[in-house]
Amino acid sequence: MEILIIFIGLLILLFMVAVPVGIAIGLTCMAVLWIMNDFGTIQLTLFPLKMMHGINNFPMLAIPFFILAANAMNKGSVTHRIFDLANGVVGHFRGGLGHVNVIASMIFAGMSGTASADAAGLGALEIKAMRERGYPISYSTGITGASSVIGPIIPPSVAMVIYGWLGDVSVGKLFIAGVIPGVLFGVSLMVMTWLMSFKIDMPIESRKPVKEIFRLSKRAVLALLTPSIIVGGIWSGVFTPTESGAVASAYAIILGMFIYKDVTPGDLKDIFYSTIEFTAIILFIISMSVLYGWLLVRLQIPLKLSEMVTHLSTNQTVLMLVIVAFLLLIGCFMSVIEAVLIFTPVMVPMIKTIGIDPLYFGVIMVISLSVGVITPPFGNVLYILVGITETSFEEVVKAILPFFIPIIVIIILFIFFPEIVTFLPRILY
Repeated sequence: MEILIIFIGLLILLFMVAVPVGIAIGLTCMAVLWIMNDFGTIQLTLFPLKMMHGINNFPMLAIPFFILAANAMNKGSVTHRIFDLANGVVGHFRGGLGHVNVIASMIFAGMSGTASADAAGLGALEIKAMRERGYPISYSTGITGASSVIGPIIPPSVAMVIYGWLGDVSVGKLFIAGVIPGVLFGVSLMVMTWLMSFKIDMPIESRKPVKEIFRLSKRAVLALLTPSIIVGGIWSGVFTPTESGAVASAYAIILGMFIYKDVTPGDLKDIFYSTIEFTAIILFIISMSVLYGWLLVRLQIPLKLSEMVTHLSTNQTVLMLVIVAFLLLIGCFMSVIEAVLIFTPVMVPMIKTIGIDPLYFGVIMVISLSVGVITPPFGNVLYILVGITETSFEEVVKAILPFFIPIIVIIILFIFFPEIVTFLPRILY
């Protein structure tokens, strides 16, 4: 128990004093080995070998490809085309651009795989449009932040790729399992928008004629094909989840440079540079996390943790409520990817021991941790929204608070009815 406290407590402490994530993980590993007097029994040359083994893995190729695809789409006009189409289809409903915001985020989630890409690219466009039409800045900020949570849930998802690799779960099945939860999240936010529209002045767009909707659909149809290509290709077996990342990035670049012609060679250089920079950071963290997970197993911490958890209750629903509460708390201090890297080696062996499906658990884990992108103190989407809206951090947090209600309700629904998550992969596979 003491080692578990050191393993997790020291790591969180280092995060809180602003030590970079990868370095914090490495220092934690060194501290635990020193406390356990294991430096003499483990060859130090084993550490870099373990780190290299962590990133020398075919599924990891999906990460830079999905990041590249998101960057390419944000640089071009894809986000504008998606937003305009969503506005034409649902902008005239009560709640107006609130519904447009959610629908556009759901579509973009099928292309990007991260919440930050949604908030930084589509979010800036959404808030600008809502400001111009007279929406309260607090509501505009809140719904934009809440809808970005859908990014890591609807496939493709960088977090699910990492969980699938570390937890030995099919990434294709994880992608398929994320479809229904992602849609339900979107529907719940739209219901919340409809309810809030009775208290907040939300200008409603005029109903677009069928001819205009057809024009907007034609303008966006090639961008809308991206999620279909990714999910359809994986499900049909045409390509693997990793290869789908390469297909998505190539498709995004072709769209921007040769079809829409709004991405220049100079833009492409910037796209590749930002992709390489972000990928290097993630891969360094992954390599350190593999070392962290190896030490966890060596010290039998997952086994001890599962024994401790099963003493709380033998009811799987109760245990899932406890685990989700823990993950929601962890999400306040770590990004989705970092938390998946650190806690998957701990929790997957534990949930297998108590009889919980790793596929179902992976989706719930990603969903629960995704809420962390909009929770203080370290939610990265919060800081993105501060920059976009030019308001204070406290105002952004206050704006998002009402939207935690539908999000938490949906998570509890998944805990009590796991079939919602597992239904689609069971049918399609």
